[in-house]
Amino acid sequence: MTDTTSRTNATTSVAEASEPRIDVADVTNRLLGTWADVRREAREMVKDPAFWRDDSLGMEEHRERVLGQLHLLVENGAVHRAFPKAYGGQENNGANIAGFVELVTADPSLQIKAGVQWGLFGSAVQQLGTKEHHDKWLPGIMSLEIPGAFAMTETGHGSDVASAGTTATYDPETEEFVIHTPFRGAWKEYLGNAAKHGIAATVFAQLITNGVSHGVHCFYVPIRDANGEFLPGVGGEDDGLKGGLNGIDNGRLHFDQVRVPRTNLLNKYGDVAADGTYSSPIKSAGRRFFTMLGTLVQGRVSLDGAASWASALGLQIAITYGSQRRQFNAGAGTEETVLLDYGRHQRRLLPRLATTYASIFAHDEFLVKFDAVFSGAADTDADREDLETLAAALKPLSTWHALDTLQEAREACGGAGFMFENRLVGLRADLDVYATFEGDNTVLLQLVGKRLLSDFAKQFKGADAAALAKFAVGQTAGKVFHGAGLRQFGQAVGDLGSTARSVERGLRADQQHELLAGRVEQMVSDVAGRLRPATKLSKLEAAALFNANQSELIEAARAHGELLQWEAFTDAVNAIDDEDTKQVLVWLRDLFGLSLIEKHLSWFLINGRLSAQRASAVSSYIDRLCLRLRPHAVDLVNAFGYEPEHVRAPIASGAEQARQDEARAYFADLEASGEAPDFFFPSMLDGGVFHGIYEGMALVAAAGTHLVARDEGAAAIGN
Repeated sequence: MTDTTSRTNATTSVAEASEPRIDVADVTNRLLGTWADVRREAREMVKDPAFWRDDSLGMEEHRERVLGQLHLLVENGAVHRAFPKAYGGQENNGANIAGFVELVTADPSLQIKAGVQWGLFGSAVQQLGTKEHHDKWLPGIMSLEIPGAFAMTETGHGSDVASAGTTATYDPETEEFVIHTPFRGAWKEYLGNAAKHGIAATVFAQLITNGVSHGVHCFYVPIRDANGEFLPGVGGEDDGLKGGLNGIDNGRLHFDQVRVPRTNLLNKYGDVAADGTYSSPIKSAGRRFFTMLGTLVQGRVSLDGAASWASALGLQIAITYGSQRRQFNAGAGTEETVLLDYGRHQRRLLPRLATTYASIFAHDEFLVKFDAVFSGAADTDADREDLETLAAALKPLSTWHALDTLQEAREACGGAGFMFENRLVGLRADLDVYATFEGDNTVLLQLVGKRLLSDFAKQFKGADAAALAKFAVGQTAGKVFHGAGLRQFGQAVGDLGSTARSVERGLRADQQHELLAGRVEQMVSDVAGRLRPATKLSKLEAAALFNANQSELIEAARAHGELLQWEAFTDAVNAIDDEDTKQVLVWLRDLFGLSLIEKHLSWFLINGRLSAQRASAVSSYIDRLCLRLRPHAVDLVNAFGYEPEHVRAPIASGAEQARQDEARAYFADLEASGEAPDFFFPSMLDGGVFHGIYEGMALVAAAGTHLVARDEGAAAIGN
C-alpha cells in the first residue's frame, strides 16, 4: 500500500481517517494516460497568460489574439509532432493529439483554430497528398506562412460529404481542374480561417474527367493574394458572431470557374493523367471515399479528448466551490451546510464525475488505437474500420456529456456560475458546436449502428440451417423467459427485500457488464430482425423500413459507446495496485455503471432483465455510492492535475473558503462577545423539505407559533 504521507490529500474528520484515500498523484498519472509527459509539457506551456482567453475582447480583437497565439504555438514547437521528420516533425500522432487537447484550458478558440490549421488543412495535404505536395506546401503550413481553410462542409449537404455539389472538372487542353460551385447550396460553409486569415484551402469536390464523375476528391486551391484579397473567381462571406468560438474567423467560400493546375489534386488515392485518364489504387469508389475521409479521423479523436477534459475542468470548478460554499442550516445553533453535503448536490455532480473518468479512460484507449493506425503499426483495413467506429461511437458521447456537465456545473454554482469570469458559461458556449462538427453526433451514431448490424450479420455468414434454427430458438426462449417474469421471480426471492443483497447479488461489476452488453446485443438483434425483410423490398421500401427503425438503431449505437466507456474504466481500475485507490475508483466505476442502468431502467424492466425490486435498488444504491464518495470528491477532481493557471475561476481559487471562514469567525466573535442579538433564522427544515410534514402535524399554524414549531419539529425529526 502506498505510504499515505506521500498523498496530497488530508482527511477532514476522525471518521474519514479510517476510510480509504486515493493516491492523487497516481490517479493523475493514469488519467493523463499514455502520453502523460506530452500533456504535462502542453499544460506547462499554457500557464503563460499569453495563451489565455481575454474575456474583455470583442470578436475582431479576439480573432487577432488567437492568430497571434498560433504563432506562439509554432515558436514553442507545439504543432509539429504529427508531421514527417523530414520537415521538422516527430511523426508522433498520439502525442500530437494529447498535446492539442490540452489547449482547451487556455481557450477553445485557440484549440479549434490550431486544429483547423494543422489538424485539418495541414493534415489533408499530408495524408491525401504525395511527396510533391509535401515538399511544396508542408513547410509553409507548419510555420504558419500558409494559413489555410479546410473546405469540406457545404451549406446544402453538411455531413453528407459524398453528395457535395462543388465540382472539379478536368480540362485536358490546359491540364487544369476547374473548381466551381454551381448553386448556392454548394458554397463551402463554417470554415475556420476562411473569413479573414486563410490564403489557401483544401477543397473537396466531385472529380469529373472525360465526362465521368469519380466521386469526392481533395484539391489544394489558393484563395487570397498577398494583400489578403480574394483571387479572381473566389468569393466568400464572414459568418460573423456565433454562439461560441468567436476567436475563429469562420466564413463561407464559393468558386466561379477557378482554375488550378492538375498537380493540385491531392492524389494519394486517386490521380488524373495529363490526357484525363483517371486511376486509383483503390478500385471501389465507396471504399476509396471512406479511405480518404478516414485519414482525417483525428478531428473526432481530438474533439473526444477535448470534450472529456473540458468536463473535468467544469467539475473541478463546481465541486471545489460546492465543497466550500455554505447554504442553509439544520436548525438553531447549527452551522450552515456545505453544498456538497446535500444529497441532491452529490447526485447532480458525482455521477457526472464518474462519467468523466470513464470518458477520459476510454479516450486514452481510443488514442492508442489511433496512433497504432497512423504510425503504421496496425494499419489494415480492419484496423481503420475499427478506428472509424470508435471515433463515431465515442465522440458523440463525450461531447454531449460535456454540454450536459458544464450546464449542470453552472447551475450547481448558482449565480456565481453565471459569471463569465468563472469559466463555465464560456466553456459551455464554446463547446456547443462540438456536438455537430467533425460529424453530427446523431449521424455518427448511425454509422456505428450500421457497423453493429454488419458485425451481427457476419456471425451467420455461411451458417447452415441447423445453426440458424438453434439461434432462433435461443432468441425466442430468451424473450419468453424474460417476458414471462421467471427471472423477475427468481431475483425477488433471492433478494429477500434487501437493497444491499440486491446489489451484492446482481449489480456488481460482472452483472453491470452483463446488463450493459446484453442490452446492446438484444437491441442490435431486434433491429436486425425487423430489417431482415429489406433484402426482398425495393430500394424505396427498404429505405422506409430502415427509417422506421433508425431511432432504435441509433440508441443501440449509443448503448455500444457506453459499454466501451464502462469497459475502459474497468480496465483502468484493474490496473491499479494501491488497494485504497482501487477501492475508491471501484466505487466511482460502479457509480458510472449503475447510473447507466438507471438511465435505461425502463428498457431493463420492459425486457425483463431486472426485477422491479432490483430496479428500485439501483437508485437507492446510487445514493449510497454518492454518500460514500463524498469525502473523496475533492481528491478526485484534484487528480485531474490542473493548476490555478489552468482553472482560472475565482470561485475555485480558495476565495470562497476565505469568505466562509471570515463569516464564521465574525459570528463566533459576536457570540463570544455576548452582544449578539437574538435572531431567528428559518432553517431549510422549517419551510422547505419538511414543511408538508409539519403542516400535516399541525405544527405550523401561523407565523406567531413558527419558533415553537421549529423547535418541536426539529426534535421530532431528530428522534
